[in-house]
Order: sequence, then C-alpha cells, then structure tokens
Amino acid sequence: MSLSQHDRYDYAPITQRRAFTWPEGNGLAVYVAINLEHFAFGEGLGAQLAPGGPQPDVLNYAWRDYGNRVGAWRMIEMLDALDLPATVLLNSAMYDLAPSLVAAHRDRHDEIAGHGVTNSKRQSTLAEAEETALIAQVTAAISQAEGRPPDGWLSPWIAESTTTPDLLKEAGYSYTLNWCMDDQPIWMRTRSGPLLAVPYPQEVNDIPAVISRKETAEGFADLIIDTFDEMMEQAAGQSLVMGIALHPYIVGQPARLRHLRRALTHISAAREAIWMTTAGAIANSFASQVSQPERSAS
Repeated sequence: MSLSQHDRYDYAPITQRRAFTWPEGNGLAVYVAINLEHFAFGEGLGAQLAPGGPQPDVLNYAWRDYGNRVGAWRMIEMLDALDLPATVLLNSAMYDLAPSLVAAHRDRHDEIAGHGVTNSKRQSTLAEAEETALIAQVTAAISQAEGRPPDGWLSPWIAESTTTPDLLKEAGYSYTLNWCMDDQPIWMRTRSGPLLAVPYPQEVNDIPAVISRKETAEGFADLIIDTFDEMMEQAAGQSLVMGIALHPYIVGQPARLRHLRRALTHISAAREAIWMTTAGAIANSFASQVSQPERSAS
C-alpha cells in the first residue's frame, strides 16, 4: 500500500544524526516565542475562552484583546526581570493596532518573525498567487518597520497550503516554525532549495495545553519545567531545541502569569548550562554546521 507523501524531508531517527554544538557549548538551546496577534471584530477565527455565540462575539474578542492591552506588557516586565530574550511571532496588523507594543519588543532587541497579517484567517485557504501576496505584504511591513526582513515564519493557525514552504523560500525566508516533527532543526526540501524547520512546540504551547486540554495554570508551568528537566538530561549527549510558545491573552492573565514566571525562573536559574536564545539564532547556528540537502522538492 502506497501512502501520499510530502517529500519535504526524509525519515531519520534522532539517535542516528550528525553531531553539532551550540555556540555556548551546551546541549540544550531554549527560546521563548511570544505570539502577538490581532483579530477582526465580528468575524473570522479566534481562540475561545468560552463557547461563543453569534457574532459579534464580544466575550472572546475582548478576552483576546486583553493580551495586547495588558498581558503582553506584563510579560515584557517578566522577561526584563529575568533577562530573557524572545522571538516575537508578529501579525503585521499589530503595527496599526498596537505600534507601541511592537516598539517595546524592538527596544528589547527581540527577534521579529512573520506570522501572517491576522490570526482571523488561515493562509492555507488561499490560491498560490494570493498566498504569495500575503507573504510579501507581511515581509514588506516588517522590513519597513524593523529595518530588515524577517528570517522566520509561523503561519496563522500553522495552516499551510501544499506550496507554503516553496513560497517562503522564494520570499527570502531561511526558516519555518510550522513543522513540529523533531527536537532538532531539520532541512526541508522546496522547489527553490532548502528551507530550515526549527522546532516549534505543540505540547509546550499554551493554546493546545490550556484551551484544548484545559490545563490549569499550575499544570502548564509544571509541563514547561518537566519538559525542560527531561530535555536537559537528554541533551547531555545530543544538541536539542526546546521552544516555549506563549500567547499574552492566555498566559498574560494574572494567575497564569504567576505560574509562568515560576517556570521561566526555573529555566533561568540553569542558564549557565543552556543556550538561552532566539529561534533565528538557532537557525543560523545550525545552518552554519549542518549541510543542506542537495535535492529540491519535485
């Protein structure tokens, strides 16, 4: 029986990989991903705190908006206090909604990565020409505001068309966060050459953990700590990546923020034994050490 294949990468057991090292000489690279997202009012997609009624769904819209007005700022205070860098996954609509919030991350020298225009829509539903235009729109907005184009991309809702990796490579992106299949960066094939997939978590991620699995604030913090402690042991013999995916409207709520601070304080206390960095720095380090595949996707 022959199953459909994506042909983006080959199967390779993690126990049978070429060795590489992180710049700090430690086995575990850790990055914090902050999703800054803007949602349309009265239409489109959006995570739900409670089952929404007919549009306009004021309850869930206002809950998500809390993240940009309050939660994200409290998270910046926390990151500053712990001296932690971040990769910001940015809906480009945030430049119009909350330019001062993006500027605050710019002032911290956080990495800015592309995350579509808005999380009210999926890019996977677009025709190729429309998706190309969407990626170009986001890239241009970030380039103009930040003075350089973004290196990385996370699709809204991690929704891809069959050509998304090809379009990202052709738009100048060096890595994607869409594929969560590994604990190391993986070279993917595209029709225009290799694109790097940097691990982005779907377990240590507040949307599936808190919204889908109904994890408590304490439970989500414990999940982060347990993942970190286990990966620290695994990374004693092999370089690995741990990402922590966060949304201010979820973990920026006071009770969750308190437990998140506990988890990140635990990680920060071990920073001499890890590489605390950004997704882009991970991509650059890996690409400088591990050669790209020669064959492009058909």
